[in-house]
Order: sequence, then C-alpha cells, then structure tokens
Amino acid sequence: MVTEKTQIQNESPCAPGFSEAVRFWFRLGWISFGGTAAHIALMHDGLVERRRWIDNETFFHALAHCMILPGPEAQQLAIYLGWKLNGAKGGIVAGTLFVLPSMFVLLALSIVYALLGNRPWIIAIFGGLRPTVLALILLALTRLARRSLTKPIEWIVACGAFTAMFWLHVSVPVVMVVAVAFGLILSRFRRDSASSVPTAPRRVNLDANREMRTQALKSFAKITITGLGIWLIPLLALYLSSQDFPFWTQLGLFFTRTAFVTVGGSYTIIPYVALAAVTKYHWLSQQQMLDGFALAETTPGPLIIVVAFVGFMAGFHHFHGSIVMGTLALLLTTLYTFLPCFLFVFVGTPFVAWTQESRSIKAVLSLVIAVVFAAMIDLATFLARGILLPSGRSTFAGVDGIALAATGLSLYLLGRLKIKVGIVIALGIGLGLAGWLLRL
Repeated sequence: MVTEKTQIQNESPCAPGFSEAVRFWFRLGWISFGGTAAHIALMHDGLVERRRWIDNETFFHALAHCMILPGPEAQQLAIYLGWKLNGAKGGIVAGTLFVLPSMFVLLALSIVYALLGNRPWIIAIFGGLRPTVLALILLALTRLARRSLTKPIEWIVACGAFTAMFWLHVSVPVVMVVAVAFGLILSRFRRDSASSVPTAPRRVNLDANREMRTQALKSFAKITITGLGIWLIPLLALYLSSQDFPFWTQLGLFFTRTAFVTVGGSYTIIPYVALAAVTKYHWLSQQQMLDGFALAETTPGPLIIVVAFVGFMAGFHHFHGSIVMGTLALLLTTLYTFLPCFLFVFVGTPFVAWTQESRSIKAVLSLVIAVVFAAMIDLATFLARGILLPSGRSTFAGVDGIALAATGLSLYLLGRLKIKVGIVIALGIGLGLAGWLLRL
C-alpha cells in the first residue's frame, strides 16, 4: 500500500512562473536568519516540502555540488535552484535577492556602529536575537537530518566528520577530501562486485557528444567574458574618478581571491578574511571584527555577509571616517565576493545535471552531504557554547538561564506552534531590549 507521504514525494515538481518565484526569493532574503543550516532548511521547506517546485533528490544533489565549490554554498544553491526553475534570469534573481536584503541591513547597522559605537542597546538587541538564531539552527538540523541522511553509511561519515572537526580541529575541506576519497573507494568496490552482471551495451552518439562539448565551451566563454566585464567596470570607474586607486585595487583583488580560494563556505572564508583584514591590511581591529561577526550573525542572509562590514570599515578608516567611502567599499566588497558564485554555478550547471544520472557520483556526493551536516553541527555547537555558556565554563553554574529559557521558548514557538520566523525574531528583539531597560 502506498502511503500519502510516498505519493507526495513521488509527485513531479511543477515549475512556477517567474513573478511567483521572484516573490519567493524576495521573501526568503528577508527571513533567512540562522546561518547556512537555517538557509538550506528554509529553501528545502519552501521549495521541496511546501511548493514542490524541486524534488528532494535534485535539491540534495545540487547542495553536494555547491559544497565542493569555493564560496558560500547556500547562495550558490539558491542560484542553481533559481536557474533550475526559471533559467539564467531565475538564477540571477535568486542569487541577488539572497544577498541584497542582508547587505542593506548590514549597511545600516555598519553606519550606526561607525557613528555610535557598540552601544548597550545594540548589545541588548544582539543578546535577544541570539537564542532565536540558535533555535532556528537546531530546528533546521533536525529537519535536514531526516531528509538528507537516509543510509547507515551516511550517519557513520557524519559522526566521523563531526568528531574530526570538533575534537581534532580538522578543517572542513580536509574532511571533505577524505569523505570523497572514501566514497570513491566504496563506489569502486560496489562496481567491481557488480561487474559479473552482464549489461546491455550502450550506443554512443558521437555527434551529439561533440555538439554538447561545443555548446559547453561557448557557454563557458560567454559567461567568463560577461563576468570579467562586470568585474572590470567598477575598477575602471574608480580609476577614472578616485585619487586612491591602489586601495580599491587591493580591496577588489583580495575579496575576488577570497571567493576563488576558500572551499567550505563560511566555515573557511570567515577565518581567512579575519586574519588578513586585521593583521595584514589593518582595515579594522580584532574587536571590530568580532563586532562585525555579531552584526552578520543577527541579520538575514549568508553569514559570509560579514565581509561587507569588513569592506565598510576598511573604506571608513582609510578615508578618515567617511560614511560615503565606507558605503562604496561595502558595495564593492559585496560585488567581488559574490560575483564568482554566479560564474561557478552557471558554468557547472551541465555537469550537475550529468552527474545526477551517475550512481557512483551520487554515492560520493551523498557522503559530501554528510560532511555538510557535520559542519553545521560543529557550527551550531560553537554558537550554542557562546550563547548558553557565555562565561566559558562548561558547568551547570556557567549556564545562562535566561538565554536557555529564550532558546526553549523559541523552539516551542517555531517547532510546535509553527509561529512565523519574523514574529519570533521580533519577539527576541523585544525581550533583549526589555531586559536592558530593566537593568537600567
């Protein structure tokens, strides 16, 4: 007997109209709090569970590919899914709306921070938001585990990856390489075991393959030229109008390089940016970098949007407290950090579709998903310790009772009562400000 759940999962996805998809991506950009885990869960819930625009297999297959690419994987996943639904324009809109709301929010917060500093009421807002963010992440991880880890080997790899990252402090890219190698060995073993089973020979259409390669090369050239043109236009304008072009070149090249060399998403990008921005370029202080991370943590959009704060402070300090130059630097930083994501995804879309037909590659990518899940658990553990154990002592006395109660309340409202994310976030802000006012 076929269950209702199985029937729903087997329904063919129905692509939406472009305007309907734009409304979804716009709304997602404003409510995607909670970091990578929450972003992926929100996309899965909205696109797979509720609207059924994307099937579950395609979603996680694309996620595994995006995790291997350099740059923020949640935004890359949004770009690919937007492309899947509405073509190139859909991918551009999805990737852009995934970042723009958080960029504008962080711009406003950066200006307030530059003018007023880290005021107590700002700290109170962050304190009220953090338990809600933690609850979002915990709920997201629970939902993702049910849908993404379906085999014992995937759970084993996830547990091993978490152990390596949390206890042994092994970086995400290294763990991922090991998981891919392990997956290749397993797929080779299974293929050898099944080699005795006769298979019908497949006819290969050489002309069709040659045509596909030609189209892929033309698409690659077109995308590369377009991306290079977009990359050059701002620098050319600054060269003609600015008196300090070396600063803008340094800023643009650094964040472009960051987008190309950091594999593993926000987990590897943020430490790389923080170290260079503070110790090498001296764009901001270590405390300001920590404050920027807190700002990014409590805004919608990808956690890597903290680079926009870094860019703002770099321009603000370099041009002697200029809000205008800080804003320009923030815009330039955002463009050069996220532009390569569009290039990576659009160039790789034919490969994603092709690998979905390969059982061996799908088996390897399923282990990549397990590593992604482990990395999310590692990040959630790090955030939970900072929120629930602010003193750093892992004892009962070191637990922040108010933060624990707020996290539990957020879990109840979001998980059991299904209250909308925006309402719970507003409630967290209100509780934070109320606690600050009571302490005055």
